Amino acid sequence: MQYAAAEQAWYMPAAVAATPMAESAVARVERLASESAVVVFSVSSCCMCHAVKRLFCGMGVHPTVHELDLDPRGRELERALARLLGYGPAGAPVVPVVFIGGKLVGAMDRVMAAHINGSLVPLLKEAGALWL
Repeated sequence: MQYAAAEQAWYMPAAVAATPMAESAVARVERLASESAVVVFSVSSCCMCHAVKRLFCGMGVHPTVHELDLDPRGRELERALARLLGYGPAGAPVVPVVFIGGKLVGAMDRVMAAHINGSLVPLLKEAGALWL
C-alpha cells in the first residue's frame, strides 16, 4: 500500500482535464507518444515495465512514463496499444510499450532486441534523447 502512495506522489497525469473526451484512445496514444523523445506506456506494478524504465535511465535517457493503472482511461489506452501492436482481444500483456521519436518501437522484446543488436542507441540519438 505504501508503494501505491509513493507512486502517486511523483506521477502527475499530463493534461487529463485538458484532453477532450471525444478524442479516441488511439489518437490519444499517438498524441502522447509524439510529445516527448521517449515515451513508455506502463503499469506501475509491472516488473517488465520497471526493467525497461531502468534500462533507459541507466543509459541516461529519461522517458516520459504514462502509468495506465493510474490513468482514468488506462484500460481504454491499453486496448488501443494492443491494437497498435497487432494483439488479439485476449493477447499477452500489452505493457510496456515504447515509442521513440513518436514512432512505435514495440513491447519489451523489441526494445531488448534493439538494445542487443545495437540499433537502440542510434534511435535514441535520432530522437534527441541521447547526445553522446
